[in-house]
Amino acid sequence: MEFREHTLPNGLQIVAECNPRAYSMSLGFFVNTGSRDETPELAGVSHFLEHMVFKGTPRRSAEDVNRELDELGSQSNAFTSEEHTVYYASVLPEYQHATLDLLADIMRPSLREEDFETEKQVILEEILKYDDQPPFGAHEKCMAAYFQDHPLGNSVLGTTSSVSALTAEAMREYFTRRYSPTNITLVASGRVDFDALIQQAQEACGLWPRVETKRDVRNAQGHCGMHVIHKEIATQQYAIQITAGPAAADIDRHAARLLCAIVGDDSGSRLYWELVDTGLAEFAGIAPYEFQGAGILMGFLCCAPEQTRENLERMSNVQQMVQTSGVTEDELELAKSKICSHLVRQSERPGNRLFSIGNGWLQRGTYQTIQERLAAYQRVTLADVRQVLENYPITSHATVIVGPENEP
Repeated sequence: MEFREHTLPNGLQIVAECNPRAYSMSLGFFVNTGSRDETPELAGVSHFLEHMVFKGTPRRSAEDVNRELDELGSQSNAFTSEEHTVYYASVLPEYQHATLDLLADIMRPSLREEDFETEKQVILEEILKYDDQPPFGAHEKCMAAYFQDHPLGNSVLGTTSSVSALTAEAMREYFTRRYSPTNITLVASGRVDFDALIQQAQEACGLWPRVETKRDVRNAQGHCGMHVIHKEIATQQYAIQITAGPAAADIDRHAARLLCAIVGDDSGSRLYWELVDTGLAEFAGIAPYEFQGAGILMGFLCCAPEQTRENLERMSNVQQMVQTSGVTEDELELAKSKICSHLVRQSERPGNRLFSIGNGWLQRGTYQTIQERLAAYQRVTLADVRQVLENYPITSHATVIVGPENEP
């Protein structure tokens, strides 16, 4: 495999992991924009814009876009997060040019007023649906409680009031600022013809106007506390906990991921044996989330309402034991084996590598081979894990509980 990169004159970066032995390839436009880049008045615009990108261009109707994706035999989709909006497709290598032409075209959507008003109703329904589905928006409510006025506390979907008040003109202005080629990376993986990709990208994207933009990446001051939200229609109680963790560029992120695997992955972790294997909870775990300039460790609990208080105490006991006594060498080696095995299996598909390459490039501006990632995990020591626990205590967190009970 070979990693290659190139930047077009207008600032669009192109990065690719070229594997001549692969049977497929993946392409994606990674836009460095998400909910953390929005003001309260624009809350939800990044996700709304993701929908609008598929509503047609000067060259293609919405029907054309969907039909051509099918004709390419692609596995394609898009998503919006706190930091990125990504449009991608996995195809056979012979469709590289056609796929790039299509994806590049939808990156310059028409943003018609009539489509905007129609899709606004879809977004409003999605917000209501999300709030009605377990765990009833607990994730975003806990993010807001922990980050408060920091941009990472912004809701990806926005609110009914912010989306209702959003105008097509405001979206167009946001698009002009955030969808500049200087804020977009074209990422490819698998059997990629990179030289052809450069030429094809120049033809399809070379005239995109360049606009300078930036992001607020200041660190976050987390806020602790407990919030209980009564949801009468829920049949189970859900708890989300957030504490501080390493940011995307922090060197101790590998040790934090191993710590989370030991404490709360979905099989064989301390929380699994304490709560899930014993039948006390449907799910209990903890996972890292890394952003530019900030990071968190997020805990999860789902159980019968009447067992919530006791299960939260059990979670607290597990966290306190780890915080006080650390983890064992055997636990650390087991976590390394699980994570490294997962990384190797995942890397066999260009579609999976696409996101690893794209996220690493946008968050850190670096490329890591699979071997380099494996080595980074293997280098972690018990002392590194202890340092993570000192820097990011797992016993102090913001907690949001949603369910039929008024008390935790």
